[in-house]
Amino acid sequence: MKKSEVVIKQLLKVLMNGLNLHEIDETKELLLMGSMRTNLNYYPKYPNPELTVGVGRHSDVSTLTILLQDEIGGLFVRGNDGDNWIHVPPIKGSLVINVGDALQIISNGKYRSVEHRVVANGSKNRISIPIFVNPRPIDMIGPFLELIKNGEKPIYKQVLYLDYVKHFFRKAHDGKKTVAFAEL
Repeated sequence: MKKSEVVIKQLLKVLMNGLNLHEIDETKELLLMGSMRTNLNYYPKYPNPELTVGVGRHSDVSTLTILLQDEIGGLFVRGNDGDNWIHVPPIKGSLVINVGDALQIISNGKYRSVEHRVVANGSKNRISIPIFVNPRPIDMIGPFLELIKNGEKPIYKQVLYLDYVKHFFRKAHDGKKTVAFAEL
């Protein structure tokens, strides 16, 4: 986790530059990455993978998700057209970086969270290790004030991150519909 912070801070610096926010002070850093957790996901092989789901379609509640997947594959992202699912082939030694709902809200929609799912494999077990980079449960998330001060119309309201997470888990595997909870 400690070593991943270096990569995460660099990614966030680049993303914030894309919003013309060239300085990440302590308050912003705490909001963007105040809470981090790691999961170890195990998907057992299933003889009829078309009859099961590894994880249903969803976007992550996080700011960012950093994913290390094994060589088995099974991760799919929703295409920009909203109709197609695109397989994310595993590449040895690489990481998959997903923008999460919190960053979509904070960036006022400039960055969009990634709808994805995991499909079971018929012949091999699958393991993935995501690191979820989140605001803290006590943080209010909404578009950065600097974006709104520049005349941009807010798309999202300020919401308590804990309330957003609770809403997400009541509506789990509902695609990206959960982000509507924060819309104005």
